[in-house]
Amino acid sequence: MHAVSAAGISSDSVKAEFAEHAKEEQEHMMAVVARITQLGGEPNFNPEGLASRSASQYSTGPTLVDMIKENLIAERIAVEHYRELARYFGEDDPTTKRMMEWILSVEEEHADDMHDLLVAHEGKPMLTK
Repeated sequence: MHAVSAAGISSDSVKAEFAEHAKEEQEHMMAVVARITQLGGEPNFNPEGLASRSASQYSTGPTLVDMIKENLIAERIAVEHYRELARYFGEDDPTTKRMMEWILSVEEEHADDMHDLLVAHEGKPMLTK
């Protein structure tokens, strides 16, 4: 959403970063769906349940900096979520664990990107790393 709703004189590079992250999040979703299917499960895309199963809340910010802050918070939540999932799968399912660790590494990069954008646009970090 932020990739299309961000506005302002400095928004082009931020919008591009939001769009890149959205594309990578879709790649994560497709990898997880493929793994669920490989294990004989059936992915659940019911819109009624998606929000309740989400690790973070859907939020829109009124300004570019607010959007960056919301994305930073969401990325940090995702980092903790994927860390927990990697621990959960542990040695019981090493393939899924490796996939969670791969997604975790991308989420950590996303959080770093959002932190850097926040510093660039606000001059100071919102949260400690």
